Amino acid sequence: MKSIIKDSGSVFGSSLGWQALKNTIDKLKPSSIFILTDENTRKHCISVFIEKSEISNAYSILEIPAGEAFKTIESCVSLWNQLSELGADRASILINLGGGVVTDLGGFVAATFRRGISFINIPTSLLAMVDASVGGKNGVDLGVLKNQIGTIRSAECVIVDTEFLKTLPEQEIKSGMAEMFKHGLIASEDYWNRMQLFSVEKTDEAFELIWESISIKNDIVTKDPLEKNLRKSLNYGHTLGHAIESYCLENSNKPSLLHGEAIAIGMILATYISSEMLNFPKTKRDNITEVLLRYFIKRSFSEADIKEIIALLAFDKKNSHGVIYFVLLEEIGHIKTNQEVSDKLIYSAFAYYQNF
Repeated sequence: MKSIIKDSGSVFGSSLGWQALKNTIDKLKPSSIFILTDENTRKHCISVFIEKSEISNAYSILEIPAGEAFKTIESCVSLWNQLSELGADRASILINLGGGVVTDLGGFVAATFRRGISFINIPTSLLAMVDASVGGKNGVDLGVLKNQIGTIRSAECVIVDTEFLKTLPEQEIKSGMAEMFKHGLIASEDYWNRMQLFSVEKTDEAFELIWESISIKNDIVTKDPLEKNLRKSLNYGHTLGHAIESYCLENSNKPSLLHGEAIAIGMILATYISSEMLNFPKTKRDNITEVLLRYFIKRSFSEADIKEIIALLAFDKKNSHGVIYFVLLEEIGHIKTNQEVSDKLIYSAFAYYQNF
């Protein structure tokens, strides 16, 4: 039983979490309760929620289609309308039961409906447990451009129960592992090494690694809630990773990638760039690449693909005054933010990735 207690956005593990849910609802005395799911979590997770929450209050279930393609303003408009039609008011609460799309979008819907209603995150994917549901970032995509519209506002609480992982396909587990590997690279070489033994079948060990990943992110977010400096480290691999994810989403001739799959490619590219710009050790660079390629299929990118991916970097959230900034590594656990990278070096990074 674990907990991270904060003024807002406290995180609770397993059975402690379900008691925290009850306590939060008892404290807030909401006028109405809404549970946001996607079609997958409604099918596979709502029964677990009902059993474990022992919720006695009346509630309404809202549903969106599954997938990043529906993390849009159009989905928000639909949900805002449903909340209005069902009589939601400022004292209502929204419980986001799902993966990163549900927690990101649900948090944004709650933060903006009636100028803000309370919400609770119950992440059901590994990615959402270790990343999307923690830290207060909420938002939606603008077309294929990731997370362009959003707010920073924390949930009343976050409940992490690894039983939900039993509902996930292997590809989704690996997607979440990418963010856990990232936390090791930016914060702890020891954690990076232990993450290589991660297996959801080893329930207790898996929960400890998940909780440590949450703790790494929480420590960073607590020190820099508005992403002025340190929190930028959480974007390691995301500058190119998000651009790759967006490019594959908008091109029908490319297989769409889960978030973690794109970020794994982005981390390999960023680690190569780190070795060229900041003298990150090449032996560690190659070990990182080898480890990530054990879990993530190598993808092919033509010179034309890379050119378009580089063009998408102009929309990265970390940009300032027209300059594209990268997060790079000097060593595992030691990052440098606001690094400018030439297009030539990005092409070299893709060549390294594809020829490894």
